[in-house]
Amino acid sequence: MSKTLQAIRGMNDILPDQSPLWRYFEGTVASLLDGYGYRQIRMPIVEATELFKRSIGEVTDIVEKEMYTFDDRNGDSLTLRPEGTASCVRAVLEHGLSNNGQVQKLWYIGPMFRHERPQKGRYRQFHQIGVEVFNLAGPDIDAELILLTWRLWGVLGIRDAVTLELNSLGTSEARATYRNALVDYLAVRGEQLDEDSKRRLATNPLRILDSKVPETQALLVDAPKLANYLDDESQVHFDGLKARLDAAGIPYVINTKLVRGLDYYSKTVFEWVTDQLGAQGTVCAGGRYDGLVEQMGGKPTTGVGFAMGIERLILLLETLQQVPEAINRQVDVYLCALGEAAELEGLALAERLRDQLPGLRLQVNAGAGNFKTQLKKADKSGALYALVMGEDELVQQVIGFKPLRGQGEQDNIAWAGLSQHLAACLKQA
Repeated sequence: MSKTLQAIRGMNDILPDQSPLWRYFEGTVASLLDGYGYRQIRMPIVEATELFKRSIGEVTDIVEKEMYTFDDRNGDSLTLRPEGTASCVRAVLEHGLSNNGQVQKLWYIGPMFRHERPQKGRYRQFHQIGVEVFNLAGPDIDAELILLTWRLWGVLGIRDAVTLELNSLGTSEARATYRNALVDYLAVRGEQLDEDSKRRLATNPLRILDSKVPETQALLVDAPKLANYLDDESQVHFDGLKARLDAAGIPYVINTKLVRGLDYYSKTVFEWVTDQLGAQGTVCAGGRYDGLVEQMGGKPTTGVGFAMGIERLILLLETLQQVPEAINRQVDVYLCALGEAAELEGLALAERLRDQLPGLRLQVNAGAGNFKTQLKKADKSGALYALVMGEDELVQQVIGFKPLRGQGEQDNIAWAGLSQHLAACLKQA
């Protein structure tokens, strides 16, 4: 017997019952970004492997252990994108979007791929919405990114469930000085580190700061602090960001151990975290990457951005019961017709209604059946109203108008006045 075909572990189908919430979330974010002047960009999901090695860093967990990498038929090494910033920077460079200091405020949406251990809120194919800004160097744009996410949490009704954590990593020079001090401190205590931190000590020691091992965290209590190694420029930038957040009334927590998992960050880093989802608490994160464009072969160009995990935010909406009831209704009106003549006129009437009421969600019964059967299907569809047409209605040029979700009896409405009557009823619903 052949093996039953199934989706790859950690790569999930989004079923019809789930997709309305996805569409609501994605549409809400897109509308908000439009309002702030951001433009959408779409990049391929497959890139040259070298892109991610150069941008993310060859000794990061993503590049070392998590990427889906393969050779194509030409022998070229390709990778399913594990994150969106590197692809966006590549596109900006390739098409000259940041030439001559042009400011670009971009956003994208799509799947990312990492070979991780699947668990609640962590998948091998996951979806992100990302925002990237180029050629704006001041803390004002950092603040704007945080402001628009704060506004999004308000629209979604989840502000009370998320906390903003901030830190500054300083310039690459300042970070290198701090890195040496941290290595010196930890090297003489190497036997007390967990195995993963021992490995990182030689490759990416700053990642030890956000270790989840309690014994390692206890060891870090007396370690050198990154804040004490910040250069003046980074400190002024960080103070400017905090001043703007204070002026806007956005609460935040300074987390001196927040370093993010990608090598390209500098100066500002931030995360929105929640305690409602267990271990997978980060729902949105980002920061500055002022040296990344130059590192990838471009001219010196400042950059800042963030990415939010769609699966985690949808899970948070469900956990907090912040899913609007209206999004689950996919049909406003269900048209029932009995007899061939009524069916033909019903189809024509449905198209006229769609012309007159753009956005109307109208489903016409298919598969015949008597009125009782059709009305059961109308009720199951979730429609607010059923339109009923038979031989009598056809002769009189009226249609039965039957409320399905509330008070009211079936009434006959003339075809000429149906769209106006329907619009009024839907407005009150």
